[in-house]
Amino acid sequence: MVTGTMSSSSPEQVHAFRVDTAAGSLVGARHYAAPGRERAGVVVVLAHGAGAGHDHPFMVGSASALARRGLDVVTFNFPYKEAGRRVPDRAATLEGCYLAVIAAVRSRLGAPPAPLVIGGKSMGGRMASHVAAHHAEAAGPLAGLVFLGYPLHPPDRPAQLRAAHLPLVRPPMLFVQGERDPFGTRAELAPVVAALGPRAELLAVPGGDHSLGVPARGRLLEPRLAAFLDPVAAWVRAVGGPLGG
Repeated sequence: MVTGTMSSSSPEQVHAFRVDTAAGSLVGARHYAAPGRERAGVVVVLAHGAGAGHDHPFMVGSASALARRGLDVVTFNFPYKEAGRRVPDRAATLEGCYLAVIAAVRSRLGAPPAPLVIGGKSMGGRMASHVAAHHAEAAGPLAGLVFLGYPLHPPDRPAQLRAAHLPLVRPPMLFVQGERDPFGTRAELAPVVAALGPRAELLAVPGGDHSLGVPARGRLLEPRLAAFLDPVAAWVRAVGGPLGG
């Protein structure tokens, strides 16, 4: 069930709506509409990380910047963040919420449906990978996945890899990783990505940490944001097929 609107018309429009999750709770979501003259015809769903909701400057800045690059972007809160809790829900709840958001977005796309790319920041990206790996039929066709700071392992625990499910993900994947990310450096992630074959790519952010080196005193620095979102937007357009190419 979706309440609210998701029309795409004037530049920089943001439309708030709510989604009924599999757990029966409503979560907030936003559609960042690409300007009509710039629209690529691809929709990107991005989930937030464990510590902050979809109103965090990183999420707002990234979604806005991708919309200005012609991509329709949807962000949303997981149930725990919507309820004001700090501890993330169990994986099954997070995955169920993500699936509910995908279904809600698809219901607004019309016919023919636009190519859909899913992903997110840190935990949000990992949950997107779980959805693609373990719930592919429920999720439906996906053009690709984008991971903004993939949490390969907990900080200071490099042996606890969170990568066993990644070979089950069939769509193309783009890993955007800071070179000094404590959750997995470029050097640590590179062999994981290489083992996935040609469907996976790694985009390293020089000097970037787990926040990709972008946040600064509560604000996003557009030049540094553009440094990795320009290639992300190009990749999304490419995997989106004829509408996105």
